[in-house]
Amino acid sequence: MTYEEFNAFCARLPATTHVVQWGGAHVWKVGGKVFAIGGWQDDEASFTFKVSDISYEVLQAQPGLRPAPYLASRGLKWIQHHTKPGLSDAELCDYIGQSHAIVSRGLSKKMRAELGLPLA
Repeated sequence: MTYEEFNAFCARLPATTHVVQWGGAHVWKVGGKVFAIGGWQDDEASFTFKVSDISYEVLQAQPGLRPAPYLASRGLKWIQHHTKPGLSDAELCDYIGQSHAIVSRGLSKKMRAELGLPLA
């Protein structure tokens, strides 16, 4: 997946915003909370996303994936796809979509209503 494809996918998710920060990383947020990051590496595209506890246990040991630097070291369940083989583009999109859902569910009911996101 390229950064352009990553940005196009994230832009299609509901109520998202995009900012370039942290040294040129493509940061995607929902309700002001980060759900996906593209960047932090110059040599190969890398993508970072929030996962469930179970997904974290499964994914962290797969080739091309690792606990996300900075985030996982603070006890957060974030995975970074940093090299091949990693995930297919379809799998990566699925996990980024799940990350969006996880972060969305953590927003207040009022915020979710304002953003037009499901309340349940």
